[in-house]
Amino acid sequence: MAIDEFLKRVYPGTAEEFCGLAAKAMLTGEKLFVVTANPEILMHACREQDLRDLLLSESAAVVPDGISVVKAMRLCGLPAQERVTGVDLAERLLQKAGEAQKSVFLLGAREEVVSALAGKLKARYPGMTVEYCNGYVEDKDAAFERIRQAAPDLVLVALGAPAQERLIARHLEEFGKGVFIGVGGSFDVLSGSKRRAPAVFVRTNTEWLYRILREPSRLGRFYRNNVKFLGEVKKAAKAARQG
Repeated sequence: MAIDEFLKRVYPGTAEEFCGLAAKAMLTGEKLFVVTANPEILMHACREQDLRDLLLSESAAVVPDGISVVKAMRLCGLPAQERVTGVDLAERLLQKAGEAQKSVFLLGAREEVVSALAGKLKARYPGMTVEYCNGYVEDKDAAFERIRQAAPDLVLVALGAPAQERLIARHLEEFGKGVFIGVGGSFDVLSGSKRRAPAVFVRTNTEWLYRILREPSRLGRFYRNNVKFLGEVKKAAKAARQG
């Protein structure tokens, strides 16, 4: 399947607009599954049927997590405003949940990281209900049974793509409400365990470069996904021009 079939599913508006939509769903008791799409998960979807079905399903709201996805959309002639990063979306929804005294469940990361984030949220928003489970439990489906029983308004899953999306998708039908988002390594940043990229990298959409400079081991993963993604986008853009 051509990459542009997935790109057509990606939200074309601003981060502010999407955050408003997600916050409304959370505050009014709707159910919303957000997939923060980057080149890695899109390339997985090109190879793996279950992820392909997930990204094309109406049950998932897909947002452009990286600037490369935004540029790919534009190259394929699709409308695109700006990226909607998982960490920014999570931070803003946690703020909205705290102000409205909603309930939150955090799944993922190391115990010291997720517990630190939970403690930080409870201190900042005393009326918020916060439950959590680290990402190193053996049976993550059992962890989702805890989430089902808690019936929270916001569920953030930080297990890395595409494992986090697969886990949410397996259990989504068990819930009648709640906003579910796979947020990758966001708990490290939100808890204060790791610094986010300096402002200049955020402003210039080059956080990926900062992460590679800090962790050179990411370079192979970057090549396997981002470079191949660029090749698929070029093919799709050429086909769009010819069509």
